[in-house]
Amino acid sequence: MERLTALVTGHVQGVGFRWWVQTQAAELGLAGSATNLSDGHVEVVAEGERKALRQFLSRLRSDPSTHGRPGRVTRVSDHWGPAEGTEGFATG
Repeated sequence: MERLTALVTGHVQGVGFRWWVQTQAAELGLAGSATNLSDGHVEVVAEGERKALRQFLSRLRSDPSTHGRPGRVTRVSDHWGPAEGTEGFATG
């Protein structure tokens, strides 16, 4: 189990992006969160199997989106680490 933290840049607030992230995570069996930051970014944290996390990251980055992603993503920076035991998925 691993943990992916992704900082998403673009037009990603107020467009249903966090809801979309939550549905993608559920489809891939991932736990975590998607949080709007005051600077306009969205921080996405996900935990699960590396293969599923790589698919998730690909969905965040794909342009154009092949999974109906709302908004416009211009950049995704990622950081990997060990899982911390997160359960469920929260949006905030």
